[in-house]
Amino acid sequence: MMVDWIAVDWGTTNLRAFAMQGAAVVAQAMSDEGMGRLDRDGFEPALLRLIAPWLTEGKVTDVVACGMVGSRQGWHEAPYRAVPCAPLDPGSLVAAPTRDGRIRVRLVPGLKQAQPADVMRGEETQIAGTLSLLPGFDGVICLPGTHSKWAHLSAGEVVSFQTFMTGEMFALLSQASVLRHGMQGEGWEDAAFDAGVADALARPERIGAKLFGIRAEGLISGLSVAAARARLSGLLIGMELAAARPYWLGQAVVIVGSEGISGSYARALKTLGVEARLVTGGDAVLAGLAATRAKVNA
Repeated sequence: MMVDWIAVDWGTTNLRAFAMQGAAVVAQAMSDEGMGRLDRDGFEPALLRLIAPWLTEGKVTDVVACGMVGSRQGWHEAPYRAVPCAPLDPGSLVAAPTRDGRIRVRLVPGLKQAQPADVMRGEETQIAGTLSLLPGFDGVICLPGTHSKWAHLSAGEVVSFQTFMTGEMFALLSQASVLRHGMQGEGWEDAAFDAGVADALARPERIGAKLFGIRAEGLISGLSVAAARARLSGLLIGMELAAARPYWLGQAVVIVGSEGISGSYARALKTLGVEARLVTGGDAVLAGLAATRAKVNA
């Protein structure tokens, strides 16, 4: 197999690697050896376990990696770049120390914002990829997930961004709070989600009472698991949208992420008159890494 270079998306829980010919994926592999499971000396062996079949003796293969691998707890720290700036700068890539002569690893820095204080790591690559997939885009990119990001883009630069702990709050409330007793199971009800979004947008200051209402209705009226989970999601996403109004109001919006969560955000925004475009998170990561590697070699 001829491999030009290797793209790596290395998060807290997972490691994904892609064997590349130019901008085309010719093979891919994944493991659960994310940053959270490794000490500093464990990163190179974890990577080699995944990509060894793609390497050639006597040849140095470039590896470009984004995500938590470049954090302070990762393989090697890639310091944050301050906004406003382009999401990726090939000249700012940081070399990671390696022992194996077959690879040259470079890490993508994250972005930081002084006021209000905020950081991102990994999302900058998805933003760059979105700009590569949608040339000339100006507006707002929403990246839903454990820590959702809203980024304002103008003239190819990230002007500002804001993070919301919406996904993490959903996980904590559904798994570790009193609400967990009515959340054990699967299912979804669109009407319950829509009602949650509307309630949060109308009265965000009452979110605490609305959350406990999910538990109370489960006890008194037999609220289904599907309705409870959907309402919780709607309340939290609605609360996020209320706070992020300065980002999406009157702006072109692109949502970058997995199909399920992106669809929920798009549904909620549609009730506010915002028709968001969707880009798959994986496509955006690869496009961002490919664009960066191409500029390095230009």
